[in-house]
Amino acid sequence: MIDLRSDTCSRPTEAMRRAMAEAAVGDDVYSDDPTVRLLEERTAALLGKEDAVYMVTGTMTNQVAIRAHTEPGDAVLFDQNAHVYLLEGGAPASLSGVLPRLLPGVRGIFTPDDVVAALGMPHRFFRLQFRHR
Repeated sequence: MIDLRSDTCSRPTEAMRRAMAEAAVGDDVYSDDPTVRLLEERTAALLGKEDAVYMVTGTMTNQVAIRAHTEPGDAVLFDQNAHVYLLEGGAPASLSGVLPRLLPGVRGIFTPDDVVAALGMPHRFFRLQFRHR
């Protein structure tokens, strides 16, 4: 059975096991794993990008994205049931120094008023200001 929710759910077939055992390998840190390089090249071409980088988990991709788009001390808005908030062990605060602010969304859908409420009142010491309606 192939279950794409997680790499821990699928049961590889014998052909899949054989392909893994016989695959050319190398150290990805030194960019000499031909399978990873091919995957990155094909992904970049598919998406029309200059390059791509393989990341081993969804958690890794979430945390890299948060760090790439924030600065320490920023607030990040999350749906109250977001995987990144509930199941990634405080990683946004630990790895990126950001403060999670929760939104009362339903499956990731929330209103502009929910955003305003989650941000709270502006303070004169904040570097970014926003206006209430």
